[in-house]
Amino acid sequence: MSNTLLTPTMITDEALMILHQKCNFLSNVHRGYDDRYANSGAKIGNALQIRLPNEFTSATGASLSTQGITENQVTLTLDTQRHVDFAFSSEELTLDIDSFSDRYLKPAMSVLAAHIEEDVMNNVLADVSQGIDGTGSAMTIANALDAMRQLDDFLAPREDRTACLTPQATADLISASSTLFNERREISEQYVEGMIGRVFGFDFYSNATLPSFTSGTAASGATAYLINDANTLDGSSITVDTGSVSFAVGDVITIQGVNAVNQETKADLGFAKQFAVTAAAATGATSISIAPSIVATGAKQNISTATANNATINKAVGTTNSTLRPSVFFQKEAFAFGTADLVMPDGVDFSARRVMDGISMRVIRDYTINDDSFPCRIDVIYGSQTLRNSQAVRVFNN
Repeated sequence: MSNTLLTPTMITDEALMILHQKCNFLSNVHRGYDDRYANSGAKIGNALQIRLPNEFTSATGASLSTQGITENQVTLTLDTQRHVDFAFSSEELTLDIDSFSDRYLKPAMSVLAAHIEEDVMNNVLADVSQGIDGTGSAMTIANALDAMRQLDDFLAPREDRTACLTPQATADLISASSTLFNERREISEQYVEGMIGRVFGFDFYSNATLPSFTSGTAASGATAYLINDANTLDGSSITVDTGSVSFAVGDVITIQGVNAVNQETKADLGFAKQFAVTAAAATGATSISIAPSIVATGAKQNISTATANNATINKAVGTTNSTLRPSVFFQKEAFAFGTADLVMPDGVDFSARRVMDGISMRVIRDYTINDDSFPCRIDVIYGSQTLRNSQAVRVFNN
C-alpha cells in the first residue's frame, strides 16, 4: 500500500492547533483577524482598527439633553513577524501526522508560542494600572478575591475572566486552596496547556512567560513628586515638580485626593485611582506618562475630582528597585491580539496559509539546490493592544 503524503494544509492546521494550545494568555484575549490582506499579504506596519464601545451620560427631568457621540477606536499595528525555521525532507512527509507533529511541530510551536506570548505580554501588561500589592508574600485566596472585587468595581463582565499566574504564585495558591480546584480537561472544546481549574469566576492557568521588571527608586507608599499645577494635565501626561526618585515602566502610582469612580454612575468608589507609568521617568523628571488617561468630566470620566496643585504622587506597589513579576487577572476584552494573512509567494515547493480562532499562520517549504536541502519556515504576523485598562488587575507577589 502506498503512503499518503502529508499536505501543506494538514501541517498548517496541526501547527495552528498546537500553537493555540500552548498560548494560554493569547487564547483568552480578544483576537482579531483582518482578511483585507488575504490577496496581497500583510506587511510590518499595517494596522487594524478596533472599535471601542460608546459611553454616555444620563439626564433628569423632562427636557431633552442630547449629547454628541464620538466613537473611539484603537489602532493595533502589525509590528512583529515571528517565525521558526527548520528543514525536513520529502521522506518525512510520509509520516503520519502524529509522528510528524512530535518530531517537528511540537518543539517548533513551543518556541514560537513562547516568544509570541512574551512579546504580547511585554507590550500590554505594563499598561495595567490596577495593582494588588502582595510584594514579598505568597499568593493568597484573599489576593484572588480582591482581583475579582476590582474587576467587579470597574464593571468588567463576569464571563470570560482569566487568571494567568507565575509558577510561584500557582504553587502558593494551589497550596492555599487545593480543595477548590477540580481538574477540567477541556476549555473551548480543547485542552489548553497550563490549565489549573476554575474558581472565583476565573479560569486559572500557570504561565512561565509572564514578564518581570525592576521598579523605580521610589519607596512603596512614599511621596515621590508633587502635581505642578491643577491645570497641567494632558490626559496621559502629568506635569510635576521635580523630585529625587525615578519610576520604571509598569510602576503603579496614585494621586492624593483622586479616587476611582463607577464607570456608569460616576459615583466615588472610595479608594484611590491607580495609574500605570508608561514611560520611564528619571530622577528629576518634569512629567510622568500614565495609563489610563485622566478624564475629569463627561461620559468617559474616570476620576472623582480634578487634581489639585501640589497634590502628592505616591508609589502604590513594590519597594525601591524591587524586581516584580506580577500575575494578571483579566476579562477577555481587556487586551487585543491581531493577525493578518502574510503574502503567499509563487514558485515554492510547498506552502499553505490557514486561520484558526483569529490567528493566521503561513507555512512555506522550498528546495535549495546549493546544499540539496528543504528549508521550511512557519510565520505569524501580529500586533497587540490594551483595549480596556480597567478590566485587568496585576497581582504582585513573591
